[in-house]
Amino acid sequence: MKIVSIVGARPEFIQAAPVSRAIRREHQEILVHTGQHYDEPLSAAFFQELTIPSPNYNLAVGPGSHNQQTARVMVRLEEVLNQERPDLVLVRGDTNSTLGSALAASKMGIPLAHIEAGERSFDRQMPEEINRVVTDRLSDIHFCASHHALDQLAAEGIVGTCHWVGDVMLDAMLHYRPIAKKQSRILARLGLAPSSYSLITIHRVSNTVGFERLDRLVDILNQLDDTVVFPLHPRTRQSLAGISARFRDHVRVIEPVPYLDMIMLEESARLIATDSGGVQREAYFLRVPCLTLRDETEWVETVEAGWNRVVGVDPGRVLGAWRGFVPPEDHPPIFGDGRASQRIVEVLDGLSLSGRPFAGRAEALAGINEPMKLGIEQ
Repeated sequence: MKIVSIVGARPEFIQAAPVSRAIRREHQEILVHTGQHYDEPLSAAFFQELTIPSPNYNLAVGPGSHNQQTARVMVRLEEVLNQERPDLVLVRGDTNSTLGSALAASKMGIPLAHIEAGERSFDRQMPEEINRVVTDRLSDIHFCASHHALDQLAAEGIVGTCHWVGDVMLDAMLHYRPIAKKQSRILARLGLAPSSYSLITIHRVSNTVGFERLDRLVDILNQLDDTVVFPLHPRTRQSLAGISARFRDHVRVIEPVPYLDMIMLEESARLIATDSGGVQREAYFLRVPCLTLRDETEWVETVEAGWNRVVGVDPGRVLGAWRGFVPPEDHPPIFGDGRASQRIVEVLDGLSLSGRPFAGRAEALAGINEPMKLGIEQ
C-alpha cells in the first residue's frame, strides 16, 4: 500500500516518528512536510534528532493567515497527489496542514485516515477546533487516542469507521525517553535540579494575539516565587515584544528546545503550565501535574483523572493551583499502552483487499466494517 503521510508542525513531527517506523515495515510511505512550521528549531531539528525519514516533498507553505496556509497546502499537495497517486492519505491532529490535506485528498477521491480523530474542545473560536471537526467529517478512517474520542464521534453520527488505537505520542515518549536520559544535558546546562522549577509553554493564538491574556500571563508569572523555565515559541516571542514584557529574574526565558531536551525539562519539572494539547498529554505520560492555560481542553481524560486542571488566565485560579495543586496517586492508562502505531498498521492491513492495496475510494470504503475491539493491556 502506498501511503502519503502529512506532517507540518511540532506535534506531527513527534507523532510521525513511531508511525513511520511501523508503516515502513510493511508499506510504502511518502512523507510530505507542508512547511507550516518553517522555523529551524521547530522543524528540521526534529527530523534530525528523532531520525525521522527525510521528507520526500516539502511544500514550503511558510507563514500566513490560517486561510492562506490551508489554501497553499491544498494547491501544492494536489500536485504531489497527482504525481504519486497514493492508496491513502494519512493526516494527524488539528493543524492547518491537517485540514488542507484532508480537503485536497477528499476532493481528489483518495481515502483519508485521521490520527487523533474525535477530540473536541467545543470552542469554535479555536482554529484547531474547526480543523478537527471538518477533518473528521471528511475522513474515511478515524484513529482515536482516547475512548472519549470514540464516544464523541458516535455522538456526531460517525460510526463504523472509528478505531481506538491509543495515543501515538505515548509511543514516541516510551521510545525516546530512555534516549533523552542518556543524551540530554539541558538540566546541567541550565543549572537545574529535578523538581526545583516549573515549566511553562505558551503558543495558542488565543493567548498570544490581542495581548490582554498574554499581559495577564506575564503578570501571573512575575508573582510566582519559584523558578519558571519558559521555552519561547516564535509567535509568543513576537507578541511579548509587542507589549514590551519584562520578567522578574525567577522567570528564565530560553530558546525553543529540541524534543529530547523537552522530555527532560518536562519530566524533571515539579509542575507544567501550558496551552498545548501535546504538552498536556506529555505531562500526563510523565506523571507531572499540569495546569492548562485555556478555558477548555480537548484532553478531558487528564482532567477527569485529576492530573490536569483547566485554569485559563484568571490570576486567582492560576496562582492558587500553581502553589497548591497535588494530583491523586491513581494514574490510569487512559492513552493506551504505547502500541498505537502498530495498531494503526494492523487496521490498515485489515482494510486491504485480498492482500492488495486500496484500488480506489469506493473499493476501500467497502472494506470498512466494525471498529476493532482493542483493550488496554495492564
